[in-house]
Amino acid sequence: MKYIMLIADGMADHSLPQLGGKTPLQAAHTPNMDRLAKEGFSGLLQTLKPDLPVGSDVAILSLLGYSPEKCYTGRGPLEAASQGILLKSHEVAFRVNLVTVEEGKMKDYSAGHISSREARILIDALNEKIGSNNIRFYPGVSYRNLLILRHLNGGKGRLPHTTPPHDIIGEPINKHQPRGRGANLLKKLMKHSQEILSSHPLNKKRVKKGLPPANMIWIWGGGFKPKLETLEKKYGVKGGVISAVDVINGLGRLLNMKIIKVRGATGDIHTNWKGKAKALIKALRNLDFGLLHVEAPDEASHMGDPNLKIKAIELFDREIVGRIADKFPEARIFVGCDHVTSTLLRTHTHDPVPFLLWGVKKKNSLSTFSEVSARFSGVFLKNGEELMKIFLRG
Repeated sequence: MKYIMLIADGMADHSLPQLGGKTPLQAAHTPNMDRLAKEGFSGLLQTLKPDLPVGSDVAILSLLGYSPEKCYTGRGPLEAASQGILLKSHEVAFRVNLVTVEEGKMKDYSAGHISSREARILIDALNEKIGSNNIRFYPGVSYRNLLILRHLNGGKGRLPHTTPPHDIIGEPINKHQPRGRGANLLKKLMKHSQEILSSHPLNKKRVKKGLPPANMIWIWGGGFKPKLETLEKKYGVKGGVISAVDVINGLGRLLNMKIIKVRGATGDIHTNWKGKAKALIKALRNLDFGLLHVEAPDEASHMGDPNLKIKAIELFDREIVGRIADKFPEARIFVGCDHVTSTLLRTHTHDPVPFLLWGVKKKNSLSTFSEVSARFSGVFLKNGEELMKIFLRG
């Protein structure tokens, strides 16, 4: 038996006035997801917890049947694992965004989705100016980068409270500075980064071209190395991950899943959709479990662009869901998302998300796949553990 999880990050949304009261998922043309819903089992699933960050790291841990309350330590360690950095007990990993700040406000959480090549140049400059044995920056994909600190708070205890930059678009950054024990170092690094990056030749060129400068780093999502049971030990299946996002690949690495790289996978609407589907089909020759993640719907929501989100959902339906379902008619397939990303609010919310399971014994045969149809299904799963019981055994 093959088990396949197809995750469109942030696909679920709220109803939008500009779409006539529909959500982007309702407005999108999704014949493949609708067909699987008619032939399968659908409902709502709670992936996020009130006292934990509202993000993919927590949500996908939950989707896979792990309890975030017990094993989640932060986003940074997952992204570090993606780069092959295994944290020691005295090290803390933070996510670092290259951002655009204008007149003291967060203008762009991604510096215009800066290229990975440009990001590497700026990260190198930071290491040269403020890096040390205890402070080290690592380039990632585009605006998503990494900071490893040694001996912060003595390597134990509570970490500073930080805020994701995509949650504060248009707001004064001083209102959202890190706070708590250890926060002074983070604030100092962020302030120094402004001095270094604002005057960097690369940013001067970006401004001349009309592009947003990556004129500051924003540090968030810190954590220590987590303790996680491997997927094979937990469920008895060998798994693989396809994603352009470090946090997903890092989680897969910590679960001892095979990390499958796809040329042209970008984490946005221009990703290699067909290449991802083909890579999963090939990988499942030797694996029992495959997780394919696309970031594009989430990125469109953070940009506040419902039409781009509709396009991303339709590409996901056609290029991923349709291709995979046609190739594996005997498999069990999960289709859904990790969390709601509101295009109106341009951030994540705690709302439950719609899901569908195809190939399982349970069926309720909904006519379409959307937030609304899932709500009226009467099915509500309180966590990913309930989902995985049905998916793997039901």
